Amino acid sequence: MPRSVNSVASRARRKKIMQQTKGYFGARKNVYTVAKNALEKGLLYAYRDRKNKKRNFRGLWIQRINAAVRAYDMNYSQFIGALAKAEIKLNRKVLADLAMNHPTAFEAIVKAVKK
Repeated sequence: MPRSVNSVASRARRKKIMQQTKGYFGARKNVYTVAKNALEKGLLYAYRDRKNKKRNFRGLWIQRINAAVRAYDMNYSQFIGALAKAEIKLNRKVLADLAMNHPTAFEAIVKAVKK
């Protein structure tokens, strides 16, 4: 019996990868084997950096909160500890946003914590 090759499926699979690599530089966009490797690597970086993005934002929020509370003679560590004791349940994202965009509201939180 002759060998049967499903060229329709093979072509569709290759076409899908070539469409995903559209816009890449050089052979990465038009040579299938190079494009496949570039796409796999790119997807790995995307997966990894979705995790790193969360890490980076948390660090940014901490820096913003620290900079804001230093105006009130506290540091970040003291402020977070006092927040826990005062049982104020605000996350770092909200606190950083208040510190940046609503300084009066942030000041009220700091005063409530200092009591």
